[in-house]
Amino acid sequence: MHKKRINVFFFLTAMGSEPVRNWLLTLSDKDRKCIGSDIKSVELNWPVGMPVVRKLSRNLWEVRSSLTGGRISRVLFTIISDNMVLLHGFMKKSQKTPKQDIDLAIKRMKSDNNGGIHE
Repeated sequence: MHKKRINVFFFLTAMGSEPVRNWLLTLSDKDRKCIGSDIKSVELNWPVGMPVVRKLSRNLWEVRSSLTGGRISRVLFTIISDNMVLLHGFMKKSQKTPKQDIDLAIKRMKSDNNGGIHE
């Protein structure tokens, strides 16, 4: 079994919500398994590049998952010490990652509650 290079945590809002976990729970088992496999690949092999991970800005990356039916999902994350913090997840509907999704992830990354992360 491979040793983890980094640990994965869900971002926790000030209200105690885990937005990425909640989003994942709305998806089918098949979609969750695909996205989870891609996240696990990052966890075991960090740093990872394309096609699984793309850097968006200084401290922000995206896990790129291709789902059945030509659908695409993204999970935006940051690295804090040796921790991968999952900030935002969504189904991608356009060629470019929408600015509003990047802005939301950056807002969460910069929040005072950024240390409030959960496995």
